[in-house]
Amino acid sequence: MELSPYYEKKIECLCCKKTFPTYKVRSKSIKVDHTDTDFCPIYSDSNVNALFYNIFVCEHCGFSFTEDFSKYFAPGTREVIEEQITKKWVPRSFNGERTIDQAIESYKLAFVSGMLKKEKAVSLAGLALRIGWLYRSLKNEQENRFIKIARDQYIESFSTEDYKGTQMSDTRIMYMIAELSRRIGDLDDATRFFSKVIESQRIDGGEAKLVDLAKEQWQLVREQREKERSAI
Repeated sequence: MELSPYYEKKIECLCCKKTFPTYKVRSKSIKVDHTDTDFCPIYSDSNVNALFYNIFVCEHCGFSFTEDFSKYFAPGTREVIEEQITKKWVPRSFNGERTIDQAIESYKLAFVSGMLKKEKAVSLAGLALRIGWLYRSLKNEQENRFIKIARDQYIESFSTEDYKGTQMSDTRIMYMIAELSRRIGDLDDATRFFSKVIESQRIDGGEAKLVDLAKEQWQLVREQREKERSAI
């Protein structure tokens, strides 16, 4: 009998403290074929998409979160979540295999939960980015809307430095701002931040792979600018 790529895990809701079951993907079932230039993973087996299962949706109160959410709730935020989410929540389970529509809904619930809970901008950026990726796989124009939200949240994170102490480095966050700006057609910010990434190599050695990628993407921005100039 073939082992399922999924296993069930019991999760305690950060907000209401009740437990609920959710599916996770076994690490050996996650095989990434390649990644896009904004690090969107393209899986070898399109039927097993680990992105679908990153969000824990509490079936009791509707609060939705990831492993990156802090356990701390600022005074008054639980009451706001109660008003904005729980009172409107129709109890339902996101356990089991998820469709892409359920995955998108779970990320949107987590984004709203994160906003109300006042999670770090870097966490909110990651959620919006993944919504963008899921829409990309559907070739849906909503992708750009969420890529822009992610880019704006990364800029906020960069300016407040709330990414410090996370897996996000200075170079990586600058690269993400640049590449997402390029994707939404903001060539000024793309140029500015790709330049910062390339400059980081001179200052502190930088992250070689990211710097090389930034150079390739910066070349695309230059070509795009030339196209726009010749079209005038």
